[in-house]
Amino acid sequence: MIFRQLFDEETSTLTYILVDAVTRDAVIIDPVLGQDKRDLAVLEELNANLKYIAETHIHADHVTGARALKEATGCKFISGVGTGITCGDKLMEEGEIINFGHEVLYAILTPGHTDGCTTYRWRNRLFTGDTLLIGACGRTDFQQGSAERLYESLQKLQSYPDEYLVYPAHDYNNHRVSCIGQEKISNPYLMGLSKEGFIEKMENLNLPNPAKIDVAVPANMVCGADDRGEIDTRVVEHSA
Repeated sequence: MIFRQLFDEETSTLTYILVDAVTRDAVIIDPVLGQDKRDLAVLEELNANLKYIAETHIHADHVTGARALKEATGCKFISGVGTGITCGDKLMEEGEIINFGHEVLYAILTPGHTDGCTTYRWRNRLFTGDTLLIGACGRTDFQQGSAERLYESLQKLQSYPDEYLVYPAHDYNNHRVSCIGQEKISNPYLMGLSKEGFIEKMENLNLPNPAKIDVAVPANMVCGADDRGEIDTRVVEHSA
């Protein structure tokens, strides 16, 4: 197993590189525009051949680096079917897989933060995007967000074994990895909340919109570029 976790300080975004140790075929999850040189350097260091870019959702706080990486490597782009994007090579349904070398990446549809939120499972690791954060969860007040659907998605994730590792798309508190068991006993959005209580909690967050949402969302709908070209929206902001 070869695994790297990378961090973009300006957007607090976590990017992941998974590599088959035998074939060196690789997947990158949630790359950030402006970090493509870093990502390509890590792939070169690992002697890895990028086969897939996997997005967990349409991000509102940064632009994906998917287009830049795809142009550099010729890899394919996947995301959840609910994103509705037309630039991807494959929209993943529940339980669908991609193979990279001898390794398998499974899609788990986890809508709520956005319609298209998708968690990816690799071995005992869950890449949860903004659905399940460490000690938190994604917000539901824009991009077709639904507290009811997010609650159901969080219940789905809690059904995985306690020892399964949780790797989210963002880290705001220097917490880079958790596990299902830890989240069950420490995450205030999971601990003993009924569906009604969860919905009420989410409806009363009153958070400001991400500063670059009007730029990031249209660009991410076309895999990282719009008619204005590639736009690096990285700013310091703490809203998932």
